[in-house]
Formats: sequence, C-alpha cells, structure tokens
Amino acid sequence: MKIGVLSGFGAVAVAIGLSLNGCGPLAGQSKQAAAPVREIAFSILSAENQATTEPQWAPLLSEMSRATGVNVRPFFASNYTALIEAMRADQVQVGWFSALTALQAVNRSNADVLGRFPDAGSDVGYRSILIVHRGSTIGLREVLACGRRHSFGIGDAQSTSGTLAPMTYLFSPNGITPATCFSVVRSASHQANLFAVANGVIDIATSNSIEVSRAARENPALAAGVQTIWQSPPLPSSSIVVRRDLDPALRERIRTFLMAYGTGQGPEAERQRRILQNLSFQPFRAADNHYLDPVRLMQASAALSQAEHGSDAAAIAQARAAVDAVRREIAAHGET
Repeated sequence: MKIGVLSGFGAVAVAIGLSLNGCGPLAGQSKQAAAPVREIAFSILSAENQATTEPQWAPLLSEMSRATGVNVRPFFASNYTALIEAMRADQVQVGWFSALTALQAVNRSNADVLGRFPDAGSDVGYRSILIVHRGSTIGLREVLACGRRHSFGIGDAQSTSGTLAPMTYLFSPNGITPATCFSVVRSASHQANLFAVANGVIDIATSNSIEVSRAARENPALAAGVQTIWQSPPLPSSSIVVRRDLDPALRERIRTFLMAYGTGQGPEAERQRRILQNLSFQPFRAADNHYLDPVRLMQASAALSQAEHGSDAAAIAQARAAVDAVRREIAAHGET
C-alpha cells in the first residue's frame, strides 16, 4: 500500500496555489466554488483477510454510494497505524475504526466521530479476553506468575482489545510488562492469535469476544480449540470516523444513510440487518468524540499504574493528575 506524495513540481504548484488562494481572487476574476466531491475512500481494517473482508463490506458501501451520490471506494489496510496515517494524509475521508484507533484519528488525523456500530448481540460493548488452548492447565494464576515460562500473543499496539485493555485492566495493575513476563511475545491480529492458540503454536494470547463469536459461527472447530481465562469490562464498540474538512452536506448524507440503515420493518429492513449482522454489527447509532472518553481514561489509568510501580514520585504525580483531568472532563460533559 502506497501513500501518494507530490513530485517537486507538484509541491511547488500546490504551494503557489495555496499562496494565491490566501490572497483572494485575482482582479477581474470571481472566486470559484470548490468542485463537487465525486468519490471518497472508506478505510477498513483487513488484518485477517481482504478477500474475506471485502465481500462483507461491499453491499453496505455500494448502497452508501447510491444514497449519497458519490462513489464510496473501499481502502483496505493491514494494520491500525496505516489507517490513522491514511486519514491524516487525506488519502481516506471516512473509516471504520476501533475505539483506540478512532481516538488516535481524532487526535492526529483531523477527524471526528460520526456515530457507532454496536456489536451484534450486545448493547454494552465487547470485551478483551485472554485465551489458551482448550484443556490447557494454564490459568490466570499462571499468567500472573510470569517467570518467562509461556509464550504470549498480544495485539496490534493500536488495538483496544488486543493491547490497551489487557494492559489497563490486567498487566499494569499487577506490575507486569509482557516482554519480561513471557518467554516469547509476538504481535498479531485477533484471528492470527486465535489460530495460534487453537493450534498450540502460542500458549496464551489476547483476543476479543467478537472474534471468538465470529469463529464459533464460521469455524466452530477453531472456536472449540480455545478457552477464555480472563475478560475485561465492556469496551466501546467500533465507530465511523470522518475528516473534519469533508463537505458538510456530504457528511450529513452519510450520517442520514447510516442512521436509517437496517431500521424499521419489512423485507428491505430485514435484508439490511442481515448485511449488518454479517459484519457483526447492530444498526448505527449517534455518537460524538465524547464516546471515546472511556478510552482516554483507560490510557491515563494504564500510565498511572505503570508509574506507581516505579519510584519516580514526580512521574506518579503527573500521571495521577492526568487521570484526574480526564475524569473532570468526563464529569463536566456528563453535566451538560
């Protein structure tokens, strides 16, 4: 996957154009309206298998194209960082993001949360889990004992359930750094971790409740090969993120389409719900950037736990102040 860059001539031309635009229209000329948007790119994580992922998304994106009047082109990436950077570079304008990735896009990629897709079968969110091979004698006590006796599969560094949640709720509070706790640590997708544990390649791994439920539906033998030994509190479900500079009218058409999709009664609504269920989604719901506040608190809390297992009083005080600041912001938003 390549992110396009301007040639030297193109960069100069753009710079000159921006300079002229900043001075307003030239004498005798009227300022022209921006050209209408004819196509947007919609980013999708395809860490598992693009050949499988693309057919699942194609019906939704095709119908979004018809409803909004612009071609919605899928943009697949194999890791979270690529999605964030593609949106930052305006290579994509809309995307499906997990909670932590959405927060990174809001902070770094000139983006906002448009709304969220609740996970199929749950209104409260999904959960991060630790899995071991079915019948393994490894339990949570053995995990926390460390001793570099077991191999461990962790998620992408930007994964909410694969990395942030287990660090926040399990490892950091117990003063554990995976790199020094386990004999081998490797980073992989949820599906890859599931396969590795089921086949005895890795002893312990992070995954999430959605991935295990999907495996139980699509590959029961694989799901039967693992068992859960720990789960996190509920986590915010995935959201749709859009660039802030996307045409407001187009943004509203996208939001209107998603809010109506799969709702109501009748054969058409049922057909749309089946498409969403194939993506492990319930119908879309309104949300804004405050939906990600729990993730911000998770980040701050994980940093505080790590600081508290050190001896730097200033670092502890700084981390505690960061947690308090996030909590105050959440409380203030809740009162508005």
